[in-house]
Amino acid sequence: MADSEGLSRLRALLLEGQVIPAHPLALTAERRLDERRQVALTRYYCDAGAGGVAVGVHTTQFAIRSADLLEPVLRLAAGVVREREAVIGRRLLKVAGVVGPTTQAVAEAGLARDLGYDLALLSLGALRDATTDDLLNHCRQVADVLPLFGFYLQPAVGGRVLDEGFWRRFLEIDAVAAIKVAPFNRYHTLDVARALAASGRGAEVALYTGNDDSIVADLLSRFEPARGSLPVRFAGGLLGQWAVWTRRAVELLHEVKECRRTGQGAFDLLALGQQLTDANSALFDARHGFAGCIAGIHEALRRQGLLAGRWCLDPREDLSPGQEEEIERVLRAHPHLTDDEFVSENLGRWLS
Repeated sequence: MADSEGLSRLRALLLEGQVIPAHPLALTAERRLDERRQVALTRYYCDAGAGGVAVGVHTTQFAIRSADLLEPVLRLAAGVVREREAVIGRRLLKVAGVVGPTTQAVAEAGLARDLGYDLALLSLGALRDATTDDLLNHCRQVADVLPLFGFYLQPAVGGRVLDEGFWRRFLEIDAVAAIKVAPFNRYHTLDVARALAASGRGAEVALYTGNDDSIVADLLSRFEPARGSLPVRFAGGLLGQWAVWTRRAVELLHEVKECRRTGQGAFDLLALGQQLTDANSALFDARHGFAGCIAGIHEALRRQGLLAGRWCLDPREDLSPGQEEEIERVLRAHPHLTDDEFVSENLGRWLS
């Protein structure tokens, strides 16, 4: 576990507000790890101005564990982040996805710690039938190994409903540094905001949006759950949507911060947010219950040349019927959301 000084530095970076892409998995046509393009992706995120990367998460494909790819994928990303930190001269956050029952989760957190990761993004999807007491005991054991980035994963992709009472008690764990709120549900999002406001820890625990369908609305919102309570707000985002067009995501977060500071530009940002949600609906395959969400992210990266194909570990996992046409539609409708020029200018260097 990080010492108190190290944890304070992590918290300061998180509260400052960062773009943290959920890192995809680069595969060859034979569905083996494509190390060259995996490294290129991490370089892209760092050079685009992201504040860190999240690896081993849903976007990386949970199946990397059964394919014995968790350790090499975590190791590759950590090495590239250290390399880029030396070049760009700023600290980047390394977040490791941690899943499974307690024994597995503790082991994964230990692996991540040994590889130099800062935080465990802790998914509770594997403990679907556990009581709140059992869930919290699980969280405490992982927190003894690595500081926690709590994770409200939407039920449609394997998460479970976690009520306000759970989050209030979760926030009693000292090593909690942040919470990613990603239920894709406004009522559940408010549960977490209320819990943080009630905890009195709003100045040390950062909220990060994972609601890819309402990114800008989350980032602009100030939550005041009760009269006289201290408001809380989302500092930044840890998002699958930000695994693509990351340079534009960094610019967007800067624009949001300026809007918060000046009070100007909110209407334009909200309009942009609706366009981003439209694009996300295509990439994430909302029409088919998010069945093609990982393939959709891969397709956007393939079109830019960052990936060689949209292959997933499961050969049955691909774009849904009509999804490719939807992606083409949003690219025609919203070309300003992409960072194609930035990628084109740097792709050869990242792949070298």
